[in-house]
Amino acid sequence: MGEETPIHSWPCSYYLAAGKRWIPGKLSLTPVSVKFAADGSGELLADFRLAGIAGIKKESSQLIFSSLTILEKGTKHWFGSLHPNRNAVFNVLEHFWRERLLPAGAGAAGSGKGKELAGMLEGSRKRLEDTAQALHSQGEQFDGIMRGLHKIEGDMDVADRLLTELESPSWWPFSGKLWKTPPEAKPKESPAAAAAEPKKPEEILLRIPVIVTHGTDSDAKPGKLTLLPSGLEIRDCNSQLLHRFESRDVDDIRVHTPYEISVRQRFIGKPDNSFRLLSARMPEAIPVLETRFGKKMQFLEDALGFAGAGKSPQADLGTSVWQA
Repeated sequence: MGEETPIHSWPCSYYLAAGKRWIPGKLSLTPVSVKFAADGSGELLADFRLAGIAGIKKESSQLIFSSLTILEKGTKHWFGSLHPNRNAVFNVLEHFWRERLLPAGAGAAGSGKGKELAGMLEGSRKRLEDTAQALHSQGEQFDGIMRGLHKIEGDMDVADRLLTELESPSWWPFSGKLWKTPPEAKPKESPAAAAAEPKKPEEILLRIPVIVTHGTDSDAKPGKLTLLPSGLEIRDCNSQLLHRFESRDVDDIRVHTPYEISVRQRFIGKPDNSFRLLSARMPEAIPVLETRFGKKMQFLEDALGFAGAGKSPQADLGTSVWQA
């Protein structure tokens, strides 16, 4: 796939400052740039590099319309009426923009992009430190609560023994010995349970940031794709598990472009369970997926040139029981 081949396109409107009007057209994202072409004439009204973007924000124009703004070389570009919705477009653009920033920041620490990236990393580090301190404080509070509960439990045992002694008749010679009865013996844990070791975490083959779309939902959200020896895990931006595909559960993985795939599990009598994943680092994951899933991989027309073997998967579809 060439650098100018669109990864994704969205119908929207662009505010032309010179004419002070909104122009309908299509916003396109390529591996290195963002473009807007007007409907009808196809005139290219905006064309700028991802590396030159200073910021992407969700804003409101005229206090009414929800818009997306892209700041590039001191110029703010406004985009409105985004389809399917503003959040989906924002998540995809921001993902590719931030992934484009990483190598630039590493290569030029003194540049503006490098400083901006360092600032974001420093902010993340401070938030992690604050979180760690809060967790430590909560742990100390929890320990205090547990000590208090143990003391209350001990006091209740003493009170129970005293009440038992008081309730016994004064002439009963064993009244003072009732509370001295030995406690009931707790059942011992079986040697097998005691010797059981905690399960070791599974080896991670690859983990990349992705934009996740589930089924027919039009909302694209940031998340993570983790490749494991036993299957795939898809998580949201908070590392909460959205779904785990065991290797045997995956019926097919379609490679739409080198940056976008869909993973599907088929069912009889109910809708398929499918996830569509878009990532700037997907070219790293596709060879690993091809190694793990073999013939379950299907390279569609826009991704055939990316297939390592150069073989069209359509040849295998003729004998597929699902296609039949």
